[in-house]
Amino acid sequence: MKRFSFFLFTTVAIFLCACSGNSAQQGSAQQSNSDNMNKKTTLVAYFSATGTTKAAAEKLAEVVDADIHEIQPEQPYTDADLDWHNDKSRSSMEMKDKSSRPAIKNKVENMDQYTTVYIGYPIWWYIAPTIVNTFVEQYNLEGKTVIPFFTSGGSGAGETMKYLKPSAPNANWKDPINLTGKNIDDIKVLVDSIK
Repeated sequence: MKRFSFFLFTTVAIFLCACSGNSAQQGSAQQSNSDNMNKKTTLVAYFSATGTTKAAAEKLAEVVDADIHEIQPEQPYTDADLDWHNDKSRSSMEMKDKSSRPAIKNKVENMDQYTTVYIGYPIWWYIAPTIVNTFVEQYNLEGKTVIPFFTSGGSGAGETMKYLKPSAPNANWKDPINLTGKNIDDIKVLVDSIK
């Protein structure tokens, strides 16, 4: 009788341990699937010197349900740096030299998860600031849909694409969209019009 009880006890214990292990594995798998479902596939990355592009980027991220990333210069721009009337200001000097690549202090750690990347910037000298090229060149954007967006004091996209596309030639680039002064409804219309 003692042997039968011991055998029965051992069998039940093994069965319970096995069930507990499967339950833990299922819980772990469900958590992993949940994490994957919560990962967004769209990123809005932006450089903003004065806050105008930041405001547009935040609205855009809301419209397209995207993660958002601010491109932060290693050396922040001062008002003097941004004085476009001064030929010797930092921004003037960078924009004269199309090969300049201002350093960035932060990175997108999980760029691989995104299939669509919106990249925003103010228009400087009729193109994107060269720090945007720095950002684009940090990542492998091959096969990703890249949609530039910009804010401007009055000019259009200028020659933005002429200078941005070579920084990621294998990306699927779309035409830039102008988000200057746009509200949420305007942005929805613009996003829906992208082909």
